[in-house]
Amino acid sequence: MKRHGVMVLCMTVIFVLSASIGVAQTESNESDESNLIIDVVLPIALAYIMFSLGIGLRISDFSSILDNPKAFAVGLTNQMVLLPIVAFTISHGLGLTGEMAVGLMILACCPGGVTSNIITRISGGDTALSISYTAVVSLVSVLTLPIIVGMSMSHFMGSDAPDIGILSLGLTMFLLTTVPVVSGMILRHFLKNSADKMEAIGNKIASLLFVVIVVAAIASEFDTLIDNISSLGPAVLILNVMMLAIGLGSSNYFDLNEGQSLTVSIESGIQNATVGITIGGLIMAPEAGASLSSLSLPSGVYGVAMYLVIIPFLLWKSNRSIS
Repeated sequence: MKRHGVMVLCMTVIFVLSASIGVAQTESNESDESNLIIDVVLPIALAYIMFSLGIGLRISDFSSILDNPKAFAVGLTNQMVLLPIVAFTISHGLGLTGEMAVGLMILACCPGGVTSNIITRISGGDTALSISYTAVVSLVSVLTLPIIVGMSMSHFMGSDAPDIGILSLGLTMFLLTTVPVVSGMILRHFLKNSADKMEAIGNKIASLLFVVIVVAAIASEFDTLIDNISSLGPAVLILNVMMLAIGLGSSNYFDLNEGQSLTVSIESGIQNATVGITIGGLIMAPEAGASLSSLSLPSGVYGVAMYLVIIPFLLWKSNRSIS
């Protein structure tokens, strides 16, 4: 009974916190039409995805930080420093409009998530290193995302930028990402057997939620996508290609082994589109008649486009390793 109580407590914490975020968002936008998807569905879906990540985490996974400090530092620098710089440069170079540019910057501040962990595992990379990246970046992004996004909104949108509180956005990130991950880890610690059973199912559900959210983002803002596809499409593809190339180049420069090189490349080039879609909607409400915010659109497009890049990249790496 005690063990079941821990499980129920963990799930309840996630649901209550996610729901409370939705309520707070609704109250802070009284002039906007209530949106069930933005206020409730997306936060709960993201919290569950991060919870499923936490279920798969073990304390021993973090040992790769100490065992491979150079590999970890290279990947972390790529994600936390170079990725936002590259996204900023692309936004200016392709002349993205204010909301599209900010949306790309939101994406650039997101961690890799479950998707990058799964891709690393099936492609033969260093899974423990990948999980360490995701866990640490998910925690650090609670601080970095609000700051970088706040500066990006002032730069790209100017007086049209909606008012956001950096502290409140950081708290939202903490509740949506950190708390679910830690709750998942607590569940694994107290209920290892149950966590093992839940992990496989949880990853499948998380993957399904990811697909549904991405498709919904694109469908909801399809007209906006068409209006901006000539710049937004190339932007997300270039971002993906450049970060994969930077990951591969930096790995070779610092003489990382094959598994570490592949992992650094994947973690540098694959971001959690679900976080970007959710945060975009929490920052700025959708226009009348739309389900999702235009700030979420770059992440939605990226969620599809990244597979057009990562699959050929992995095939190329595989053939290169064989030869």
